[in-house]
Amino acid sequence: MNYKWIALSNTTIGTLMASLDRNIVIIALPTIALDLNVSLITLVWITIGYWVVTASALLTFGRLADMFGRVKLYNVGFALFTVGSALCCISQTGEQLIIFRILQGIGAAFIFSNSAAIISDSFPESERGKALGINQISIVIGSVIGLVVGGVLTSYLGWRSIFWVNIPIGIFATVWALSKLRELGQPKRERIDWSGNILMTLAILLLLFGITFGSFQIINIFWTVIFIFFGALFLFIFYLIEKRIMHPMIDLTLFNSKVFTSSNIAIFLNSMARGAFSFVIVFYLQGPSMSLSPLEAGLYLIPVSLALATFAPIAGWMYDKYKSPAFSQLGLLLSAVGFLMLVGIEEQISLVEILLPLVLIGAGMGVFTSPNRTAIMNSVPQNRRGIAAGVSTTLVMSGSAFSIALIFVVFSVTLPVDQTNNIFSGTFDNTLEDTSISKQVILEKFLLSLRYIFLISAFLMIASAIIQYKVK
Repeated sequence: MNYKWIALSNTTIGTLMASLDRNIVIIALPTIALDLNVSLITLVWITIGYWVVTASALLTFGRLADMFGRVKLYNVGFALFTVGSALCCISQTGEQLIIFRILQGIGAAFIFSNSAAIISDSFPESERGKALGINQISIVIGSVIGLVVGGVLTSYLGWRSIFWVNIPIGIFATVWALSKLRELGQPKRERIDWSGNILMTLAILLLLFGITFGSFQIINIFWTVIFIFFGALFLFIFYLIEKRIMHPMIDLTLFNSKVFTSSNIAIFLNSMARGAFSFVIVFYLQGPSMSLSPLEAGLYLIPVSLALATFAPIAGWMYDKYKSPAFSQLGLLLSAVGFLMLVGIEEQISLVEILLPLVLIGAGMGVFTSPNRTAIMNSVPQNRRGIAAGVSTTLVMSGSAFSIALIFVVFSVTLPVDQTNNIFSGTFDNTLEDTSISKQVILEKFLLSLRYIFLISAFLMIASAIIQYKVK
């Protein structure tokens, strides 16, 4: 087999596994909550802990990849991810599951920060869009199809099975990568920006702690403001330091390219919209309104995956041919229309009624993703592709994590904290007699929150399209 196809096949398996685990756990959260008897805040951090550590480590690993070789660190990531998956299977508490998910996230950071750069090194520019399009299909499809696969596995084999599937695939792909992948880049030794790494990690953690803990009223408004203030302050200090040091964590000169800057802003906003959608649609389908099983909820979401799988390779091929930013803008607008259609969601909805908006959301994701990532990788020099891939994927993970925080800010405005906790932990019906609020009133406020979230997602998509149009 031509080497470029070996590189594409292996990295696509890696990104599929890593991205699938971003969301596969979401559809199992109601089951995990009941089995391990965990609180809502624990459930949230089981989800976003993976994204936070991946976002925090990606830039460092992208820098290390440019310095020591992309293939070596990619192989380390595959092995770590496989070990983390095995440990998740045997978790006995919510806290253990958070820790093992973090180990998975470290492995995923190695995979994500190197896969796009390995592909870009292996393919000529004339074929790069198609290759990255195929690889990017795996990232977004993994995120969406994880909901479907997770529903099937959770229904028939229990929630632990969602991690079993990674073990044999991970072992095979790790051995394959070690034996077949070779280094085509030109490693360049530079110093590690430890101050930048620490500041970035602290900033993300403080912002997310402040938003999530504040939304659940675990901390009062004073500490919420303190966390958010210092998170923002550390981000500002990080920016000042990165401008001055010789070998920064983020090469800010990359942002001199309007294409690189606008494409990364768009991917961040897109990720916020997509992450919010994936999380709330699962709890809508399995919650007190629809009361579907994990399997039934997964089946409802198949149209998103099918539309994405259909349109992503077509968009990649079209971008290779015409090099037009209009493709990614069109994808953003298609998804925005789908989200706007969901703003009218009711207490009950059939698969036929929800089909069109789900297809539009999935098709829009597919049309956006391939041209966007190809534009990012083509806008930087060859020896900067590792850090460029790290920046864009960091923004994807950060957007996903902040989207979860955004969701519960919305819910905190419309619903009492205890009722939000009951809905998302699966104990809504059991605790209803302990509250003076009627079930119908709570469901109406729950639906109102969903409508606000879908409206915000549509706005984020439209804003992304406008940003890209202004700098075309």
